[in-house]
Amino acid sequence: MPIETNFDIEFTARLALREKQVQQNYRPIIAVHKWFARRPGTLFRSLILAEFIDKPVEQTYYNSHNLEGLIIADPFMGGGTPLIEANRLGCNVIGTDINPMATWIVQEEIAEIDLTAYMQTADYLLAHLSNEIGELYKTRCPITGRKNADVKYFLWVKTKVCTACHQSFDLFPGYVLARDVRHPTYVLICPACGDLNEVADLKHPGFCTCGKNLTAKGPVQRSQCPCPHCGHINKATSHDNGPPSHRLFAIEYYNSDIKGQSGRLFKKPDADDLARVEKARDEWFSLSPSYLPEDDIPAGDETNRLHRWGYKLFNQLFNPRQLLALETVAGFIDQIQDHRLRRAFATNFSDLLRYQNLLCRYDTMALKSLDIFSVHGFPVGYIQVESNFLGIRKDNGLPVGSGGWVNIIEKYTKAKHYCTAPFEVYFKGKKKRTVLIDGEWIGVHPPQKSQTHARVLDLRCGSATTLNLPKHSLDAVFTDPPYYGMVQYGELMHFCYVWLRKLMGHDFPGLDLKTTLHRDELTGNDTAERGIVHFAEGLAEVYSRMAVALKPSAPLVFTYHHNRQEAYLAVAMAILDAGLTCSASLPCPAEMSGSIHIHGTGSSIVDTVFVCRNRGITPCSKPFKDATDLAQIIHHELVELVAAGMRPTAGDIRCIAFGHLTRMTIWNLHSDWNTSQPTSRKLELIQVMMDEVSTIKDVEAALELLNQTRLALNPNLFVVPNT
Repeated sequence: MPIETNFDIEFTARLALREKQVQQNYRPIIAVHKWFARRPGTLFRSLILAEFIDKPVEQTYYNSHNLEGLIIADPFMGGGTPLIEANRLGCNVIGTDINPMATWIVQEEIAEIDLTAYMQTADYLLAHLSNEIGELYKTRCPITGRKNADVKYFLWVKTKVCTACHQSFDLFPGYVLARDVRHPTYVLICPACGDLNEVADLKHPGFCTCGKNLTAKGPVQRSQCPCPHCGHINKATSHDNGPPSHRLFAIEYYNSDIKGQSGRLFKKPDADDLARVEKARDEWFSLSPSYLPEDDIPAGDETNRLHRWGYKLFNQLFNPRQLLALETVAGFIDQIQDHRLRRAFATNFSDLLRYQNLLCRYDTMALKSLDIFSVHGFPVGYIQVESNFLGIRKDNGLPVGSGGWVNIIEKYTKAKHYCTAPFEVYFKGKKKRTVLIDGEWIGVHPPQKSQTHARVLDLRCGSATTLNLPKHSLDAVFTDPPYYGMVQYGELMHFCYVWLRKLMGHDFPGLDLKTTLHRDELTGNDTAERGIVHFAEGLAEVYSRMAVALKPSAPLVFTYHHNRQEAYLAVAMAILDAGLTCSASLPCPAEMSGSIHIHGTGSSIVDTVFVCRNRGITPCSKPFKDATDLAQIIHHELVELVAAGMRPTAGDIRCIAFGHLTRMTIWNLHSDWNTSQPTSRKLELIQVMMDEVSTIKDVEAALELLNQTRLALNPNLFVVPNT
C-alpha cells in the first residue's frame, strides 16, 4: 500500500508548515483568485507521489515526474489544490463543485494564457484608469507640498444619527490609527477636532494642539454609544433606515519625494480631499451604470449580519468612488476582444472586489488593508479602509500597499508564470533555495517544444451527489471535502459572483446559474436548516459514487479536521456506506496558526489525511485496542510533528485522536455494516463504537500518564501539551 508505506509525516509536515506561512511564495498559482481554507499543495504533491512512485516521498519529491495516463478526480474541488498538483504531475483530472465560482477559478488557474499579451493589455488598462479616475486617488502632501501624492488608503468611520436629538456623530470604538510596530510612534485621532497626533506613550497620550485630552478608548462599547451632543445611549448597529453612512477621517499616502522616511505618512483630509469625494459622488450619480449588479443579499448564516446593519443589496457595500471605479474598469474589460484575455481580466476584477468595498478593515499594527474575507465571513466593523483602486508602484516598479489593480496584475503574472516554470523550495538547515522542476507544467497543452501530450481537464459545476463516472475508471480520488459548518462558501462567493455574472453576461459559459447558493451544499447552515444528517447523507452519496468509479485497490484520500465528534461520525458513515475501509489516518498541518479566522479560537491547524480503499483487501494500519495503545501512536506522531517545527496544541491532539478513533471505528464496524439503516441509527452506532474504543477523555488521560512515565525515565523527553 504505497501511501501507507511511502508517506513521510515529518518531511511533509515541515514543507506544509513553511508553505502555509506565506502560501503564495510556495504556490503562486493560488493568487489567480481568492478561495477559502486552501490545503497545502506540498501535502497533495507528497500524497500523489507516495501513491504512484514506489519510493519514500523524501527521495522523489524534488524530481521531475510525468504520471501520464492516470486519471484523478476531486468531487469537492473548491480552489483546486489536489487537481492542480495532479495536473502538474501529468495526470488527467476530473473535478466538480457545486459552486460555479469554484469551477470558474480552477479553470482560470489551469488554463494557459499569453503573458505578453496579458501584460500589454494590463498596461493599457492602467493608463485608461489613470486618465479616467486617477485624480480621485491623489492628495496634497503637507510635508513637501506636492499636490499629486498617491493615496494608499482612505480611512472611514461609520456615523450614526442620534435617535433623541437627531444629530450625527462618529462611531469610533477606539482612536488608535497606527501602533508603534511598523510606525515609530502611535498615531491617535483627536476626539474633538480629528487631528492626527504622534504619541510615544499610549498610557499617557497627552493633549491635542486643540487642547483636548487624547485617548485610545473610543465611545462605542459593546454596540452601545452615547451621543456626544445630548448624551443619549444609542445602539450602534441599529440601521432600520438603510445601510450606515461613513465619514472620511484619515488618509495614508505615499510620496516618492520623501526618502528614508521612517514609518508611514498620514494626514487628516483637507478641503481638496473632501472635494474629490464629492466629485466622485457626483460623477457616479450622473451615470446610468451598465455593470452594477442589483441583486439582493440573501438570508444566510453569514449574510444575516449584513442585514442587521441595514444592507439589503450587494451594491450597498461600496461607496460612490468605488462604484465609479468598478464601472470604469468593467467597461474596459467588456471591450477586450480576445476571449481568453477577457476571462483573465474578469477574473482579476472579481478578485479585486474583496479589497474594493466598505467592509475592509485597517490593520493598525501591520498598517494595511484586510480584505473582506480575512476572517472567512462578512465582518462589519466601525472603521473601514478604501484602497487606491489603481494601485501604486515605486520607482523600481514594485507595488506599494495592497488592494489595487497593480497588486492584482503583479500576483496574477507570477501565478501564470509559475504554471510554465513550477518550482519547489528546498531547505537545508536555515538555508533555502528555489528548485525549478524542469519537465513539469500546469495546463492542458504542453509548453512550446515539449514532447508530452495534452492532458484532459474535465471540470463540472454541479453537485457531486449526482456525479456519474464509469466503473473502475479512476486511479485515485484526492479531495478536501467541506468541513461541515466551518466556511459558508456559497454565501461568501456570491459576493463576487453577482459582479462577475453582470460583467460577463449570464449566457457566458460557466455563469448560467443565478447564484452560488445551493440547497444541497454540504455545509451545516442554520438558516438553510442543514444539519449533520444532511451532511452525512450527502458525503456518503459522493463517496459511494467515487468508490464505484475507483479501480480495485485505488485510494480515496481526503483531508479533514473538526472540533466536534459528530462531524467525524458523518465521515465514518460516508466511508462505511461507500464500502470502503480506512487503511491509514495521517496527521499533517494544513492551516497557519496565526490565521485571522482561527487565531485565539483553540481550533486545530492539523488535518487528518484519511486513506480509504476497498473493503476486504485493505489491511488495518496501526491497529489499537484502547486509549493506552492509541496514546502511544499519537505520541509517536507528535514527536514527528515537533521535529518538523510544529508546536502541537490541545486542539491539534484532539483532532489527531478523532482521526484515529474514526479509522478504528470503521474497521470494527465494516464487516457487518448495514447501509439500509436510517441515518440517525447509523450515526448512533458509530458513536457507540467510537466511545467503546475510547473516549477523548480516556485518550487525554492515557497521554498524561504516558508523559509522567516517560519523564520519570528521562526528564529531557518531549512532553505532550496539557489537553
